[in-house]
Amino acid sequence: MSLKMKNLMEQTGESKSTILFYVKEGLLLEPEKPKPNLHLYDESCINIIKFIKYLQNQFSYSIAQIQAIFKENNFNFSDDFSIMLKSLQMMSGSAGGRWYGDEDFLELAHLTQQELEDYIERGLLFRQEKGFNEQELKLVLVLKRAKKLGLNEQLFNEYVKSAKALAKIEYRLGAEMLEQDEQKHNEHYELLFDSILTLKPYLFNMHTMQEHQKQMELK
Repeated sequence: MSLKMKNLMEQTGESKSTILFYVKEGLLLEPEKPKPNLHLYDESCINIIKFIKYLQNQFSYSIAQIQAIFKENNFNFSDDFSIMLKSLQMMSGSAGGRWYGDEDFLELAHLTQQELEDYIERGLLFRQEKGFNEQELKLVLVLKRAKKLGLNEQLFNEYVKSAKALAKIEYRLGAEMLEQDEQKHNEHYELLFDSILTLKPYLFNMHTMQEHQKQMELK
């Protein structure tokens, strides 16, 4: 499906000058020009613009930084869940950080290959597209400290169990949200992002804090 400039502006809430700027900077594909005064934009431009706005509003990324992100990552902007998945991968503590292959990671984390594979199989660590990053190194320290102190890892296993169950719910409800009123598609998309990246960690941490306070008061 192709969109005229007017339609693209309505779908994204961006001005004509901003859209033309994105084209000039290589963030949007050049429109098709079947007639001299008719410029048609690919429907994927809607998601591209949504993603640009999100990076600017939530992370204060510059155009140069966004260009680098687009260059380093292969996004499928025609698929909402594809772009969301890639975005979450990119924002999971990995944007701009160092990446390590298995060999370097094992040396830095002081792990054996078997220990690493065990953590991955249990869902406590993840081998991402580029390997492992600084966040995984920090998590290994937590896991190794627990093992050294002889602590029961039931809490870690419950984290994994809860995360898997919640992920399925997020996908199902997120899909329903994105399939609703197309006129509010952009708002639904941003709401889903904010719910996962901002609201979820806030609620989990606040409920944990309240439970600790409650238990302390009972003592």
